[in-house]
Amino acid sequence: MSKAKKQSFEVKENETIDQCLERIKKEGYMPTRRMEKPIFKEVNEGGSISYEPVGRQIIFEAKRTE
Repeated sequence: MSKAKKQSFEVKENETIDQCLERIKKEGYMPTRRMEKPIFKEVNEGGSISYEPVGRQIIFEAKRTE
């Protein structure tokens, strides 16, 4: 069975970006795009709701190397 031409890879919680890039390379892909999504936490202060950033999610789009 052939692998998909494009695939998304997420940097895991206890993984560095370099480790994720190495994992992408080992699976036969080359990163083409990096995306970051913020992660927010809802905070309720005296009836007022606000959102505070608590982290980020990093996702790499990669294409198959030939």
